[in-house]
Amino acid sequence: MAAVSLPRIALSLSVAGLVAGCVVRVVAPPPAPAAYVAPAPAPEADVAPAAETAAQVTEAPPPLPTYEQPACPGDGYLWTPGYWAYGPGGYYWVPGTWVMPPRVGLLWTPGYWAFVGGVYAWHVGYWGPHVGFYGGVNYGFGYTGVGFAGGRWVGNSFAYNRAVANINVTVVHNTYHETVINNVTVVNRVSYNGGAGGLTSVPNAHERMVAMESHVPPTTLQHQHIEEAARNPGMFARANGGHPGIAATERPGAFTGPGVVGAHGANSRGLMAGQPSDEHNPGMNGHHGPGNGPGSNVHNGPGSNVHPGPGMNAHHGAGNGAQNGQGSNLHNGQPPRAVKHSTNPPQAKKHPEGAEK
Repeated sequence: MAAVSLPRIALSLSVAGLVAGCVVRVVAPPPAPAAYVAPAPAPEADVAPAAETAAQVTEAPPPLPTYEQPACPGDGYLWTPGYWAYGPGGYYWVPGTWVMPPRVGLLWTPGYWAFVGGVYAWHVGYWGPHVGFYGGVNYGFGYTGVGFAGGRWVGNSFAYNRAVANINVTVVHNTYHETVINNVTVVNRVSYNGGAGGLTSVPNAHERMVAMESHVPPTTLQHQHIEEAARNPGMFARANGGHPGIAATERPGAFTGPGVVGAHGANSRGLMAGQPSDEHNPGMNGHHGPGNGPGSNVHNGPGSNVHPGPGMNAHHGAGNGAQNGQGSNLHNGQPPRAVKHSTNPPQAKKHPEGAEK
């Protein structure tokens, strides 16, 4: 065996030792950053005007005023009753009006005030396939406190009940006549549910089911109608004493023109310049429209001189409706003139201070 030099052997052993002592470390790459997943958006709530969403007050709303319903302007319009809304200046009246629904088949459930948790809160109205709970408030014209009796959808057309709705059959032809029985023992104008003096109605089984349905919020035109009312100082209860000069309109936002109707008992405090009140409104006969209770005619006390506009029939005598005080003189833009009452013999009258002589 050939001799191997010691240096060669030592070098080989050193190399072997180095190789044996090496440790290979494999470092895993860092994980990729997790992809950002945006949270699911919250269900969109029905959007309502600021005047409605902020309405939580400690003062009860005024009673509902008495007024006539303007004639339906055409096929497809649905009646939305007037109500008291609340703003920085207090309660103001949003006139009832005829509105085109967002789509065929929808009905309007009016909003209502309810006393909850020590405050009066406003529940916004909505469109839906059925009429839901609206506090038991008797808004009139088919809204008796439960459901709606002013009309119904027949296929793609809306049929109007002439027993409670003001319908001109030369304009609207799809009508029927169905008597509405209002099963209440006391007819009142209470405009809220709960609290002292409020209505005590609670949702029935059908109304609880309707609350679970899909609803459509008020339309853009309805929002504009509310805003128009809020801009009018005469619509506030502190100005009109609960008798707005613009109680109902023929179309949303149309606060001038022949389709404007004033509340019974309205006076100049509740009017914009040039707006008619119920005593001055051309074409108004002083009676409640169909569906309103008896005894609601406009009457004038002894010594009052009422000068109606064209087509208006003023009635004098006793009754339960709005009355004008003795010696009051209401003129329809005409110079003062004497009025003869055929039911009373001519006699001398004393005129209180400030009355016409």
